[in-house]
Amino acid sequence: MTDHYAALGLSSAATLADVKKAFRQKASLHHPDRNSAADAPARFRAVQEAYDVLSDPDKRKAYDDNRRRNLLDSPIDTAREIWQNYFNPLLR
Repeated sequence: MTDHYAALGLSSAATLADVKKAFRQKASLHHPDRNSAADAPARFRAVQEAYDVLSDPDKRKAYDDNRRRNLLDSPIDTAREIWQNYFNPLLR
């Protein structure tokens, strides 16, 4: 499960305005026309997908519910995934 909050650099308490602002910043940063890095298109798609989910109230609620359920069902796997999503990009 991808972490849409991490893709936008937000906490789960982010407002819709925060989501929109983060999307604009990240989309501009990772847009393939502006960024020649090999992974720019993939990061741009991840930012778009995160925005699509987090900007729609119904999709966001379903995503948050699934996220909470995964945390309770498999805490070790969830902790590993959180570590990879948040810290690995910082260590690159």
